Amino acid sequence: MYFRRVFRPTGPDSTPSGGPGSGPAGGRPPAREPGPGARAAAVRALRRGGGVLAAAALVLAACSAGESRHQPVPAAEAVLAALPRSTPAALVPYYEQKLTWRDCGVPGFQCATMKAPLDYAKPTAGDVRLAVARKKATGPGARLGSLLVNPGGPGGSAIDYLQQFAGTGYPAEIRARYDLVAMDPRGVARSEPVQCLDDRAMDTYTQTDVTPDDRTEIDALAGAYRRFAEGCGAHDPRLLRHVSTVEAARDMDVLRAVLGDRKLTYVGASYGTFLGATYAGLFPDRVGRLVLDGAMDPSLSARRMNLDQTAGFETAFQSFARDCARRSDCPLGGRGTTPHEAGDRLAAFFRTLDTRPLPTGDPDGRKLGEALATTGVIAAMYDQGAWPQLRGALNTAMKQNDGAALLALSDSYYERDTRGHYANLMYANAAVNCLDLPAAFTGPDEVERALPAFEKASPVFGRGLAWASLNCGYWPVKPTGEAHRIEAKGAAPIVVVGTTRDPATPYRWAQSLAGQLSSAHLLTYDGDGHTAYGRGSRCIDSAIDTYLLRGTPPAKGKHCS
Repeated sequence: MYFRRVFRPTGPDSTPSGGPGSGPAGGRPPAREPGPGARAAAVRALRRGGGVLAAAALVLAACSAGESRHQPVPAAEAVLAALPRSTPAALVPYYEQKLTWRDCGVPGFQCATMKAPLDYAKPTAGDVRLAVARKKATGPGARLGSLLVNPGGPGGSAIDYLQQFAGTGYPAEIRARYDLVAMDPRGVARSEPVQCLDDRAMDTYTQTDVTPDDRTEIDALAGAYRRFAEGCGAHDPRLLRHVSTVEAARDMDVLRAVLGDRKLTYVGASYGTFLGATYAGLFPDRVGRLVLDGAMDPSLSARRMNLDQTAGFETAFQSFARDCARRSDCPLGGRGTTPHEAGDRLAAFFRTLDTRPLPTGDPDGRKLGEALATTGVIAAMYDQGAWPQLRGALNTAMKQNDGAALLALSDSYYERDTRGHYANLMYANAAVNCLDLPAAFTGPDEVERALPAFEKASPVFGRGLAWASLNCGYWPVKPTGEAHRIEAKGAAPIVVVGTTRDPATPYRWAQSLAGQLSSAHLLTYDGDGHTAYGRGSRCIDSAIDTYLLRGTPPAKGKHCS
C-alpha cells in the first residue's frame, strides 16, 4: 500500500512499504509553467504549504474515502491486550534514565538520545538508540506537559515534522502551554535507520514496471522485490526483527516517563494513528489527550487494506477529475468530461509511457516511465492543494513531451533529493509494514487472481496497486503482528478524526477505529485530502485545540466542513 505520512514543512502535512512505482503530495502551490528549474521548483512547492505528504509503495495501506466499494468483512477476532500496569524490574533502568539535552542546530529546539531495549522480551540483549527533539513551552499560561507528535509513514521523521512544521505551525496557545516533543521511531531517520539499497539501485527499483504484461516482466518485478528485501536483510538483521509498531509504542511509554509525564498527550496522523491507538491499547491507564487524525483500521488484513486504499485513490482521482474538467488548463478533457473519460485518458497516457518514456532533463538520465508517472499522480491525490501543480505537470508531459514536473512529484514522494540521494523513508516503511502484518500476497499467482477486484476498485490505478502489494511477499523476516481490534478499555476520551474523501486512510477506517476504541469520539471532516487538522477547517481546528487545551472532546459524531 502507499504508505501514510503527513508532513507539513515550515509554512502556513498505509500502510504501505516502499515498492516500485509508488509515490506524497502536499502543499498548495500555484500552477506554474515548467522550465529548466521545473524539478526543483516542484519539490519546493510540495514541501511548502499546508498539505499532506504521503509516500511509498504498498504494504500496510490506507483506506478508501467515502463509501466502500467492497462488501463489509468481519473484523479481526483478536484484541490487543493491555500490558501490566507495573513496570518490570528489567525495564526500570530505561524508565528512570535521564536525557542530556543539547542544541539541535535549529534555533529554539533541543535534541537528546534515549535508550530502549532492542527486544522488550529480552531487555538485557542490547539497546536501540532513539533520537528525540523538543521545543519547550514558551508561555504564557500554565504548562500542560509534553505533547508528542508523529506525522505517520511508517518511516516519516517525527523530528523533521516537529522542526519544520509543528514547532512553529501549531497554534500559538498550544505552543505556549506544551513542550512539543518528537521521537523518530526505531529504524527511522535519526534512530538507527534501516537501510536497503544504494541510491543507484533505488533509482532502478522505483522505475520497475508495476503493470507487467507478460511472464518476463512479472519475473522482473518479483526480482526487484527480492533484491529490495535482501538488501534490507543484509544491513542489520537484528534491528529488522524489532521495528514493529508495538515496540515503537512501548518506546513512547518509556519517553513519557523520562519526560516526567504521568499520562501521554499525543497527536498522530495517518500511520501515526495506528501507533497512537496501539499505545492506548497497551497502556489504557496512561492515555491523556490523544488525537488520531486520518485513522487506520487495525482490524484489517494487509490485502484488504491495500484493496480499500486502491478504492480510496480512485475516489480522490474522481474528485480531481471533476475539478479539472472545470478548468481551462485541464489536460484530461474540457467541460462535460466525466471522471470515467478522464480516467481513460490518463490510463492511455500511462500505457504510452510504458513503451515510450519521456525526457526529463534529469542529470542522472532518468526518463519518465509509467511507474514514476503513476507515483507522481498519486502523490498529488493526498491534498487538493496540489491539484493545480498536477494539472501543470500533466500538461507539460502530455502536450510538451516534458516529464520533469511529474518526475519532481515522484521524487518528493520518495524523498529523493536533487543530489540523487534517498532518505530512509521507503526502507523503514517496508520494514515496519512487513513486520506488522502477514504479506498481502506471497507470489505472482495470488496477485493475478486478485487483479479483477483491484481493477474494479480503480480502473486507473488498480492493476499497479495490486502488483505493488506483492512487496512484502519476499521479506527476509517473518511478521510478528496480525490484524487485531484495539479497544483500550478504561482509557480517557480519545479523538478519532476522519476525512470523508481521504485517499490514503478512508473514512470508513476512522469509523471502524472509533467503534473499536471504548472511549473514542469520532470527529468528521467532510472534504478531500489526507487528514484534517491544520488544513483549513476552523471547525476541525477549534475542536481539536479545545480538546488539547482543556481536555474537552468534541461531541460524538460531530461533523465539520
